[in-house]
Amino acid sequence: MATACSTGLDTGFATLDFGQVIILGLVQGVTELLPISSTAHMRVVPALLGWPDPGSAFSALMQLAALAAVISYFRRDIGEMAGGALDGLRTRQFTKGPSRLALGVVLATIPIVIAGVALAPLLNRCGSPLRSLGVIGAASLVMALLLAATEWLASHRRTAEQAGFRDFLLIGLAQVGALIPGVSRSGSTLTAAMGLGFRRAEAARLSFLLGLPAIALAGLKEAWEIARAGIDAHAMALLIVGLIAGSLASFAAIAGLMRYLERMSSWVFVVYRAGMGIFLLWAVATGWLA
Repeated sequence: MATACSTGLDTGFATLDFGQVIILGLVQGVTELLPISSTAHMRVVPALLGWPDPGSAFSALMQLAALAAVISYFRRDIGEMAGGALDGLRTRQFTKGPSRLALGVVLATIPIVIAGVALAPLLNRCGSPLRSLGVIGAASLVMALLLAATEWLASHRRTAEQAGFRDFLLIGLAQVGALIPGVSRSGSTLTAAMGLGFRRAEAARLSFLLGLPAIALAGLKEAWEIARAGIDAHAMALLIVGLIAGSLASFAAIAGLMRYLERMSSWVFVVYRAGMGIFLLWAVATGWLA
């Protein structure tokens, strides 16, 4: 097997053992669907434990675990969207309920596809500067401030059924920010949806449904790249174990988040993200973390 980074693909996960992969799979699964940045945790947790960085390829592929969880949890919504898409294609009208949401998913995906293709050489290369702890810390702090602003200023009254094409496009543009490690796809889209006046749980629902294609494309693309890199049976077994652990953790995370936001505010995530950002910037500035 090609060693980590020797093919230009960041496959640091191949140097881990099964116990480490299970732990990182659980961490990735939980943080992928909470607005706290899975990429940040995939850099911070190994750094704190003295483990090798599992690499961007591991983080991207683990999105397939999140995809499985979102499809399972929102299977009814997805089924209605699929039916609405077929009705919209048949009638050439996408102005009602599920058909409008189906078209909204397409609109919200266009910006991140364009940006992802343009930035792929920088984002996926070994030792990408965007995966530095300083960048992740700064991004975490900025997102904490933005989430705090929407929590403080937004109306939190709209439902997902009231979302229009302008909302879908704006949330899609916010999703582009998730390409920067530390921003969080869930965090950027949830913040945007809340900023547009949606109720907290409804904003989370929109965040997950509109992000389905982006999650699927990122995971499947990385699966293809890893297959082309020619990893050996041991590395493949590591990925499978990580995906299983991540899938279980992701489903628990999404169920917990939806129930939490139906009753509570997102201030706990604001505090957590701000604390993480400040800690990382301090740790890098003092040399405690490289």
